[in-house]
Amino acid sequence: MPEAVILSAVRTPVAVAFKGSLVNTPAEPLAELVVTEALKRSGVSAEDVDDIVLAESMYGGGDLARHAAVAAGMPRVPGQAVNRHCAASLTAIANAAGSIRAGMDSVVIAGGVQSSSLMPQLTWRVPGSEDTRQGMPATFPHTEDVNDDVSINVGWNTAQEVGLTRAEVDAWAVRSHQRAIDAIDNGAFADEIVPVQVQGPDGQSFEFTTDEGPRRGSTAEKLATLKPLHPEIEGFSVTAGNASGINDAAAALVLADGDVAARQGLTPLATVRAWASVGVDPARTGMGAVEVIPVVLERSGHTVDEIDLWEINEAFASVPLAACRSLDIDEDKVNIFGSGCSLGHPVAASGARMITTLVHELRRRGGGVGVAAMCAGGGQGGAVVIEVPAP
Repeated sequence: MPEAVILSAVRTPVAVAFKGSLVNTPAEPLAELVVTEALKRSGVSAEDVDDIVLAESMYGGGDLARHAAVAAGMPRVPGQAVNRHCAASLTAIANAAGSIRAGMDSVVIAGGVQSSSLMPQLTWRVPGSEDTRQGMPATFPHTEDVNDDVSINVGWNTAQEVGLTRAEVDAWAVRSHQRAIDAIDNGAFADEIVPVQVQGPDGQSFEFTTDEGPRRGSTAEKLATLKPLHPEIEGFSVTAGNASGINDAAAALVLADGDVAARQGLTPLATVRAWASVGVDPARTGMGAVEVIPVVLERSGHTVDEIDLWEINEAFASVPLAACRSLDIDEDKVNIFGSGCSLGHPVAASGARMITTLVHELRRRGGGVGVAAMCAGGGQGGAVVIEVPAP
């Protein structure tokens, strides 16, 4: 089978939704920006691209990938929209890699886009109600009521299952902020971030270049003062401080048949070695990341100890902690530049953001194997294994 290699990987900075730099920037221009920049950096031409696969979450219809294809000057490229909640852009990358390995496509752009600030919201009314008006806006349709409070089925239930204390999840969140701030200060994201030209409320244009979520001076003492999201539940450990943010961002990667890349004289950044998705009881949604990791490692032929870097999304701080405790993963190798609690969780873009960060950091380290894993709404888990060659 052909190898599926990564030729480029880029992302926008992650903005705080509703009040951050991308509050008035729709998903469409974000998609166009990262697709165009990923293509530019890849070395392949627009005529080489067979498809674009972009994750989108809760947009209520449409096809961002097709929009991006046309806007980026590739009208003959069809475009596929993917939604697997939080793991959607990992699935987009997996779909692209699968098509390449099957010999159906040679070059595919994959990633995800999230505009929480401007996404439409689903509404419904109670069946049988005499009130024929639409109901209140909701994030998920009524068929997925289990998602209505992710602080319980992801954050709290995961902490309970693994036996994590409030102090432990707070400490992980503090570390996340500290690592993200260090990464920003040391320029660790410079190679992966694409600046976004934004028009501010005053009408003046400015360049958005830096992730907005990480907080300087975050301490365990400060987080300990935050009220639990469910004070009526004894010992409830989830707060706004050890949960991910609501965010806007986009990320895209160019994947190609390894032989095609070689014939064009292009040097791959990484190879996609394996991917997997699993389902779990929706009440155990946070354990989706824990359940999917052994599956993807078996498919890639690696052991836990052979993985050099991990990105395990901090939907809540309890999720990566649960994975480390359950699977004996070295915590020092996990989320070395922060994750959802600090950088944020732009749902449809998070998986592609994680892979992008892994690609660039493993290259700086001279190669290695990385795993991106995450839980996903409704009781799911997704993971992708990549390998970056030594120079």
